[in-house]
Amino acid sequence: MKDHRDSSKGERDRLYAPDAVFRLPVYLDGAGGAPSRRQRGSAGGELCERGNELLTHEIEMIEAVK
Repeated sequence: MKDHRDSSKGERDRLYAPDAVFRLPVYLDGAGGAPSRRQRGSAGGELCERGNELLTHEIEMIEAVK
């Protein structure tokens, strides 16, 4: 490995994308994932959409209690 790297010709923020959307993976165990998969199959939606709905509902319940 080199002792020194030459970064004099580097470009700042070359890979920066201000409108980038980050999609984080969510891993569900068997007990948590099975009901979501069954509901997804019957409703025809994607698992991530169902997860967003569940999280939104939980956040609304928490805000209502405050």
